[in-house]
Amino acid sequence: METVDVKLPSELLRAANLEGSSLSQEAARLLALELYREDKVSLGRAAELCQTPLAAFLDFAAKHGVPHYGTALRTWKKNARPLTVSKRDRRSRFIAARHSDQAWLL
Repeated sequence: METVDVKLPSELLRAANLEGSSLSQEAARLLALELYREDKVSLGRAAELCQTPLAAFLDFAAKHGVPHYGTALRTWKKNARPLTVSKRDRRSRFIAARHSDQAWLL
C-alpha cells in the first residue's frame, strides 16, 4: 500500500498521547476508526486501511468506545421503512384464507 508523509504539530500528538515508535500505526488506526464511526467505511475496510487484523481492530474500537455493531444498526434504522400492505392485498389474503383449508400457511 502506498504511504504519504504527514506533518502534525507535536502538541497535537502529545495531547492524543501518540508518541513513540508506533506513531504512524496508531494515527492510521485512529483515522480508520473515525471513518468507520462516521459510517464512511465498513469495519473490515477500516481494519484493512490501517493494516490491522480485524480482531485487533475490534479491540481497538472497543477501547475507544465504538461498538462494532453501532454503525450497521444506525444505517439499518436510517434506511428502514415500515411495511405497508395495500387494502387489495389484505382482502385477497382474507378471501384466500376463508376458502382454503390451508389458511394456516398465510
